[in-house]
Amino acid sequence: MSVELPFAPVDSIIRRNAGDLRVSSEATEALTRRIQERGAERAVAAAERATADGRKTLMPEDFGVETVPDPDALELPIAPVDRIARLDIEDYRVAMDARIALASLLEDEADTVAAAAAVLARHAGRRTVKGEDIELYDELGPYFE
Repeated sequence: MSVELPFAPVDSIIRRNAGDLRVSSEATEALTRRIQERGAERAVAAAERATADGRKTLMPEDFGVETVPDPDALELPIAPVDRIARLDIEDYRVAMDARIALASLLEDEADTVAAAAAVLARHAGRRTVKGEDIELYDELGPYFE
């Protein structure tokens, strides 16, 4: 799976959650890949809901979103999120509001992961958030759900 999402916006998300910690390129890459994988998974689930309703267009409600945020308030760019949504689904359209809704969901999730990764880095006594902090969050995730 190639990375569709540019690293710069993801790096900005990590940095806004890392405070005074540095951020390694491996952390940015790990979170970028995680966002992409989660986005593709969410799009597949949304496509299943759309199909159940007899539609071939994904709508915000297919992602569980009732209110679509202002796209200018998001760090993640919409065009790559649209490509992410289409990675594992074919023959579906993604409405613009649905793209924005997915970007918002992914950004919220990225904020959660980045904040946790910063806590893990501090707990390890490091001044740098590393890729292993993102991966450790994924390993520990089932204990918090």
